[in-house]
Amino acid sequence: MRMMAGRFRRTLLVLAVAAGVLGAASRGARAEGLAIVGATVVDGAAAPIPDAVVLIDGDRIQAVGSRAQVALPKGITIVDGRGKWVAPGLVDAHVHFFQSGGAYTRPDAVDLRKVRPYEREIALLKAALPRTFARYLLCGVTSVVDVGGPFWNFEVRDAAARTALAPRVAVAGPLISTVDRPQLDIGDPPIIKTATPDEARALVRRELERKPDLMKVWFVFRPGDDLAAGKALVAATVDEARKGGVRTAVHATELETARAAVEAGADVLVHSVFDKPVDDAFVDLLKRRGVVYIPTLFVRTGYTLVLSGTFTPTPAERRWADPDVLATFDEVKSRPELASRPRRAPDPESERVTAQNLKRLSDAGVTIAAGTDAGNIGTLHGPSIFRELRLMADAGLTTRQVLASATAGGARVMGREKDLGAVAPGKLADLLILDRDPLVDVANLEAIHRVVKGGRVYTPEELARAAAGR
Repeated sequence: MRMMAGRFRRTLLVLAVAAGVLGAASRGARAEGLAIVGATVVDGAAAPIPDAVVLIDGDRIQAVGSRAQVALPKGITIVDGRGKWVAPGLVDAHVHFFQSGGAYTRPDAVDLRKVRPYEREIALLKAALPRTFARYLLCGVTSVVDVGGPFWNFEVRDAAARTALAPRVAVAGPLISTVDRPQLDIGDPPIIKTATPDEARALVRRELERKPDLMKVWFVFRPGDDLAAGKALVAATVDEARKGGVRTAVHATELETARAAVEAGADVLVHSVFDKPVDDAFVDLLKRRGVVYIPTLFVRTGYTLVLSGTFTPTPAERRWADPDVLATFDEVKSRPELASRPRRAPDPESERVTAQNLKRLSDAGVTIAAGTDAGNIGTLHGPSIFRELRLMADAGLTTRQVLASATAGGARVMGREKDLGAVAPGKLADLLILDRDPLVDVANLEAIHRVVKGGRVYTPEELARAAAGR
């Protein structure tokens, strides 16, 4: 364990140095007085404001309105927004930094440790974290929520806070789990099985010492499992976390498991219900409890595509994904470990139920937050957000609903509704300047002209250089 601790301290030193280098290298101008003039302001709530002025002072928005409503102070820096659209920065409400998105990152799903030892995989993704941070900004994602990982997850949050070219990061610590994953335990496990409510409470107290933004329960339910026992673990976690002022997110993918989780006090459901259609009682329960629902529509497909050797990157992924991670998909295509795996064909019925459940919950007024589960095999840090938003639109959500889920919905998950999720006075100046209207097509969120984070304006070119480590 002392050797692990020593290696970890060295990794943190590398991260700290990289954070400083990226911060110093950034050419984004600090906005002591900045105005985006002439663009159309759009978000998922208010009506669009054409020919608008967005006035920024320091890291916050000071005023938003038409040119007739917002006076421009003398000497202010003007960003020409004519022919552009200004939207809130995107929030990916479900990622995992302890996973790379590559083929070697989940040995509990496919064991390729003979090809790349898991310790090597973790070392590589830690070294790449500064580039991964920049990659999120490159894709217009100015905030992310890491909903579970090893205790070193808290150091990732700290490193992001020190790094200019990084999203805002909220984190949970190790998953309080109903099942074990020993393949992922190399001294600081991301998933810890708790057999009793008392064990769950003890783990919550350990995590509260690190001031998590969320607590996370991995409520995995298999045939023959005791649903009541799992529900008791969730309830104990929720109760202990609330004593520390922390909300609880729960992985629960079956209707009855999700119902039990919410009845036990879950604040966030981090995946879709995909086994059967949601019923009226479930919809009403989520609305009454104010639960946020994160559908993560693509992640299971990502595994299937990579492990069947059929993953084809989208244009956004070819431009913006980590090329080293993409390369792993081709590296493993001929591996016997994949050839010997049972081939899982896509389940159209499950996909139909998942999409219908999302639309029903959204139309009923349940808060939806876009989240990718990035880091899992095939779900790439950064550009996977665009696959996710397209699937949400395909499920029947309007472009306005999709944009709201990727902005205001994510802000709810972070617990930062006062700071994020809208283009409005008092909010942090985390913005996208787009070449095309995202309310016409969600794919237009890929047409990024500039990214603004905390009042600093960045070009895609400088973000791409940082994502490449240059």
